[in-house]
Amino acid sequence: MHIHLWLLAAAQGLFLTNNVVFIAINGLVGMTLAPQPWMATLPVMGYVVGGALSTGLVARAQQRLGRQRSFQLGLLVALISAGLCGWAVSVGSFWLLVAATVVAGYYSANGQLYRFAAAELAPLAEREKAVSLVLAGGLMGAVLGPNLANHTRNWLSTPFLGAYVALAGVALLSMVVMAGVRFPAVPQTTAKGDSGRPLGQIMRQPAFLVATLGAALGYGVMNLLMAATPLAMDVCRMPFSDVAWVLEWHVIGMFAPGFFTGHLIKRLGALPVMALGVLLNAACIAVALSGQALVQFEVALFLLGVGWNFLFTGSTTLSMQGYRPEEKDKAQAAINFCVFATMAVTSFASGALVTTQGWTLLNLGSLLPVALTGAALGWLGWVKRRGVMASSARAS
Repeated sequence: MHIHLWLLAAAQGLFLTNNVVFIAINGLVGMTLAPQPWMATLPVMGYVVGGALSTGLVARAQQRLGRQRSFQLGLLVALISAGLCGWAVSVGSFWLLVAATVVAGYYSANGQLYRFAAAELAPLAEREKAVSLVLAGGLMGAVLGPNLANHTRNWLSTPFLGAYVALAGVALLSMVVMAGVRFPAVPQTTAKGDSGRPLGQIMRQPAFLVATLGAALGYGVMNLLMAATPLAMDVCRMPFSDVAWVLEWHVIGMFAPGFFTGHLIKRLGALPVMALGVLLNAACIAVALSGQALVQFEVALFLLGVGWNFLFTGSTTLSMQGYRPEEKDKAQAAINFCVFATMAVTSFASGALVTTQGWTLLNLGSLLPVALTGAALGWLGWVKRRGVMASSARAS
């Protein structure tokens, strides 16, 4: 299945290209079109709200259509939504832009399942590496996304219209790449309608609960700071080329570690790698609070990206301990819903806070979810140690 993993990694890279371009330009386009400055990141929020609302639809599509056709449906939505965003910019409609990004959220919810599909393309003993490798495909988006946004924003007479046209081309290319991936057949238990345990029972497991919290808060902190960065740099009167450069290094930090994160998890375990991600998030905030020069934005966002990678890859691997093959669609949908719901809150909060309270207070506020994630990891470690000690006592 090696070639299919690499194709899925390429699809992940194109998915992240879309995400990075959306983050890079939607806040700035929103700032231009929004009735009030604090509404600037509503188009970014629309993208993640659309993702949250689509998780159930995507799960049902995955069950009925399978991985291949469901992923292609998501890419078709990406193509349509890019056209709608371009139309909104061309007519100067802020609310049409927000609506178009909500539609695009279906593609985002679909793309979030690429990492889970990666585990199905590899032997059980290698799934950590498979997940990590496919996430590393986002490195393509790290290079392509910011440069695509920078070089296409003035393609046409309307600023940023060319970027949305380019995203339609990215969606078409993704459809070609995805057509080459062959996924395993649906398990017989799923085909016969056995959906396994109730979702509530799955989510009450400590490991699954902490995996979901780690994925949601890790993504939330990353989104809170990343979505606000273009606006903060604009307030500092930095050119868009600097914004693209900072975002490029941020996304490199998000996905370059994917080439070795799987090895770290296999050697050290998911919890230590996730704990390292929490420490890197704290280091990012410390650098961001030290000043607002270009190098500080660059270093802070790079550390934020690496911290996200460790938290998100570790959370994905940890979550797989909590569900069976026939339970995967609803379990993965639940995780992604929590991720998107958190991102929706942080997308709105990033614009509102950075335009009303400033970059410093935004970073100070992000310390709370970082501390909560660290506390959750400590609790799970204590639960596991207590379980081991209880097992040892029974054995003796």
